Amino acid sequence: MKMRKAIHLKTKDSRIILIAVMLTGIVMSGCGGNPSAATESAAVSETAVEAAAEDKTGAEAAAEAGAAGEAAAAAKTVAANETVTAVDTAEEAVTEAGTVKEVAAEAASEEAAEQEEPEEDASEAVTTTVGPDGTKRSNDSSDFVLLSDAVPDAILEIRYYSTYNFVGERIDGYEEPIALLTEEAADALREVSDDLMEQGYRLKIYDAYRPTEAVENFVDWAKDTEDTRMKEYFYPELDKSVLFRQGYIGGRSGHSRGSTVDLTLFDMSTEKEVDMGGTFDYFGERSHPDYRGITQEQYDNRMILREAMTAHGFKPLATEWWHFTLRNEPYPDTYFTFPVNSDSVER
Repeated sequence: MKMRKAIHLKTKDSRIILIAVMLTGIVMSGCGGNPSAATESAAVSETAVEAAAEDKTGAEAAAEAGAAGEAAAAAKTVAANETVTAVDTAEEAVTEAGTVKEVAAEAASEEAAEQEEPEEDASEAVTTTVGPDGTKRSNDSSDFVLLSDAVPDAILEIRYYSTYNFVGERIDGYEEPIALLTEEAADALREVSDDLMEQGYRLKIYDAYRPTEAVENFVDWAKDTEDTRMKEYFYPELDKSVLFRQGYIGGRSGHSRGSTVDLTLFDMSTEKEVDMGGTFDYFGERSHPDYRGITQEQYDNRMILREAMTAHGFKPLATEWWHFTLRNEPYPDTYFTFPVNSDSVER
């Protein structure tokens, strides 16, 4: 109604201008693709034609009415075209939405199938092989535990994870500064720890389970007689060429069976390592448990450790005061290959 009133302005030029503006607006907007809007625009155009005819006579009125009629027809055409386009676009959107839903459903189905049937990781499969030296080798870590879990009072100083060892660099297979043991050895070591805690000591661990690749690393190092960078700290009395012959380096190690541990004592009153009269991994007679070229106190300290270990099922080694193996070790003929890391015991 407001639009009709606007058309009946007193000045006929103004009415013509308004008609043009209104028609132009209808064409530009296309009525938003709304069919009812297109009908209304046509009605407005017809009213405009009538208004123009009232102030014009003869050929002039007819000409203006014809022009207005053509504009109205154009507006109808634009509105109709946009309506068709909107319908087509809506149909395409519905089709595309259906396709997206189908793809999403397929993806969800595939994910569910993967969760129901996980692929087996070949690297985690348990295998048993025979090594070059004829020994039985296995990557089965199911009977191993973290030493720090079994013996929470123990202090760890894993030398082969560090560079402070006779090789001078981190050893192959030591991927984390942790210690692993068979469950049986760990249980026995906890009893040792409880015993020594009552005497004012804690255990300090240098090494425990040692993978076979670490032993191979030692062998390769020993063959390189030119590499003597750590000689002054660990074998100052020996030529490197005799390490194999005198048994300091070998092709296999009891540590790889998982029930051997290298350790010392930590005095809780002084908060220092106990003086054993020789350093861990020293290649020489000084490392023998019964070596008497040390002070009585140093010898007694060795015996405190030895007696506690043997009282709880471990046997000593004649050439290393720090080395003990569980007497009834569960895998006396198996050498393990998995690396020293927490994943090995969390599978």
